[in-house]
Order: sequence, then C-alpha cells, then structure tokens
Amino acid sequence: MTDENKLIRDSGQAIRARQLLEDEMLVDAFKTLEDAYTLAWRSTTIDDNSAREKLFLAVNIVGKVRRHLESVVTNGKLAQAELADIAATAERRKRFGIPLYNR
Repeated sequence: MTDENKLIRDSGQAIRARQLLEDEMLVDAFKTLEDAYTLAWRSTTIDDNSAREKLFLAVNIVGKVRRHLESVVTNGKLAQAELADIAATAERRKRFGIPLYNR
C-alpha cells in the first residue's frame, strides 16, 4: 500500500519548490552567483589550480541546488498523479460496491 501521507507531503513540497524556482530573487541569485564564479574562474592564473577547482565546485553546487529543486517539482508531479490514481481507484471501487480494503 502506498503511503498517501508521503505523497501529499511530496505534492506540497513540489508547490513550494516551483514557487522558489519562479521567484525572481532566487533566479537572480542563481544567475549572479554562476556569473561571478565563472568570471572569477576564467580570471585565475594558469598556476592557480586550487582556486580554479574551488570555483568549479562553486559553479556546480549552484546548479545542483537548482536541479534538486527541479527534482522536488518532478517528484511532486508524480505524487499528484499517484494520488489522483488512488482517488480514481477508490471511486471505481465505491461505484461498483467493491470493498476499499481486501481482507
């Protein structure tokens, strides 16, 4: 049996993650950080391996945060679809007089 509470929680988190991804301040923050890190990365000297590695990691971390939020949105959409399927199945069972839970 599917944990409906988890599906409901995932669905709610997806709404919040979508709001964050569409929030102008957060979008600007991601872009500003990526641009600043990339510029600093390109400005390093040839022998400054340590700085390049750290800036490379920083750029990638910004992307990972964004991808994590996108993943939460995707998981929430899947959870919403599963909840809709659970509700439709329950409605069909009710309509045809089939007990909701088999014993």
